[in-house]
Amino acid sequence: MRAKDAARLSTLRLALAAIKQREVDERIELDDAAVVSVIEKMIKQRRESIAQFESASRADLADAEKAELQVLSGYLPAQMSEAEVQKAVEAAIAETGAAGAKDMGKVMAALKARLAGKADMGKVSALVKAKLSG
Repeated sequence: MRAKDAARLSTLRLALAAIKQREVDERIELDDAAVVSVIEKMIKQRRESIAQFESASRADLADAEKAELQVLSGYLPAQMSEAEVQKAVEAAIAETGAAGAKDMGKVMAALKARLAGKADMGKVSALVKAKLSG
């Protein structure tokens, strides 16, 4: 507030409101993992909005969403490198004994607990699918 950064302040207020809304809806106090999941959901929404605004040639709205995305991303844990994600996927496949695409759910369940907030689960899913079908 003191820095007069209206865009950042607005984004943080949105995040706090989303966290408080989930706490009220579920009648619980969110732990760190749940807060990270709320922020991840907000980031996913921003990415989808950016894609829609860009396809509709609304650069002004897309830029506002990108600014919010940048602020929200700063509140996630450090992201894992591509090599670290590869290792985690291979380890999960070995642990679960996954043999084909039908076992993808087991692998993703194991990975979700380990990688939540540290990697883009969409990319992880694509990687698992490629490993299991290839």
